[in-house]
Amino acid sequence: MLRTIDLRGTTPSRTELQRILPRAAVNTTAAVEIVRPLVEAVRDTGEAALRAQATQFDRVEGHALRVPAAEITASLESCPPQVRAALEEMIARLRVASAAQVPAAQVTSFGDGATITQRWHPVSRVGLYAPGGKAAYPSSVLMNAVAAQAAGVRSLALASPAQADNDGRPHEAVLWAAALAGVDEVYAIGGAGAIAAFAYGVDSIDLQPVDVVTGPGNAFVAAAKRIVSGQVAIDSEAGTTEILIIADAQANPSYVAADLISQAEHDEAAAAVLVTDSETLATAVQAAVAEQVVGMRHEARAREALAGPQSAVILVDTLDIAANVSNAYAPEHLEMQSSDNESLLAQIDDAGAIFIGDHTPVSLGDYLAGSTHVLPTGGTARFAAGLGAHTFLRPQQIISYDREALAQVHDRLLAISHAEGLPAHGEAVTVRMGAAAPRPELEAQPEPEHN
Repeated sequence: MLRTIDLRGTTPSRTELQRILPRAAVNTTAAVEIVRPLVEAVRDTGEAALRAQATQFDRVEGHALRVPAAEITASLESCPPQVRAALEEMIARLRVASAAQVPAAQVTSFGDGATITQRWHPVSRVGLYAPGGKAAYPSSVLMNAVAAQAAGVRSLALASPAQADNDGRPHEAVLWAAALAGVDEVYAIGGAGAIAAFAYGVDSIDLQPVDVVTGPGNAFVAAAKRIVSGQVAIDSEAGTTEILIIADAQANPSYVAADLISQAEHDEAAAAVLVTDSETLATAVQAAVAEQVVGMRHEARAREALAGPQSAVILVDTLDIAANVSNAYAPEHLEMQSSDNESLLAQIDDAGAIFIGDHTPVSLGDYLAGSTHVLPTGGTARFAAGLGAHTFLRPQQIISYDREALAQVHDRLLAISHAEGLPAHGEAVTVRMGAAAPRPELEAQPEPEHN
């Protein structure tokens, strides 16, 4: 089912690896041209465009675009007790882990009366998108909402597609998550239109523009994020899920197979990759995958993902080379199931999140580890981080000098301002000294020649 890429006997460079390694094909650029008119329509006509798009894409008409707060709270009546308990546990763990991501303010002193305070300040308002296509993801709602709340964001809005089988409201599970997280501003708006509404606002439904848009979605949601980026900040242009597992002969093939399948069930384009120095393990994992996938709920979807060009078993000579392969791939999720995970970890630079040991599957991070599951995909883990409280924070410097501290730097500041040809910069300091100060004598610069 999984194809094999045999790199044994070779030491491919990073450039070669990036060409060889399997990767899901995502053409956001093409999607941009499809989505741009939808975004512009919402920008220009607001509610009318949103209703037209709901009719076209969600097959819903006449529904309330903003969900009444009472209905959000009432949704919990349909939440099974065991699901509610699990979601509440997820929230509790996320709150603790997210709070640890908020840096404390730091004060730097350059002597009496001269300080710079570095603080991390939250944005004022965030728009969170929750998809509603193949599945509803209350876990993603909580990952985003709790991180924003931990950062201190004062205003949080949630949008998710209207569901024809839920009276035009978002999926019930999305409403459960909103209620449990304390999010009472929820809109039944989906796709590119929701991203545009967050970016530009829609006065008729009292949806005010946001500063940051986060949350997963399909290629069209990613394209809409690209279009509005600059008008607002975005978390990422998320692609389909990825898992890369580094395993050796000591790994349990049933565990490895189960973890590959767990991500393959997300989407037909999901990427499942095993990198191993053991041909015996590779053969055993292939057999375990074939056995475990039979009869599962999303068998057809998982089979297509596992057989696709984005998934593979990669054979290498050593785990050192396996680490090089992983760094070149920069997976969203990296699992290590080897006899020396500590040494292996020391060689890893690029990954969204790292899961170590036989009993730390990616699905733990998807739900109850306390870590985020909103992670960089498509190799962007080389330079991007997963979503967290830091996503909603901006570093700000607060500068405070008294007269004596300013006087100490007056002459040198004056010298720089004149050297740059900006004498008024220096005069803004001189005027505070109470008397005109001598201007520095600078070497005369030749006049430019004109042809």
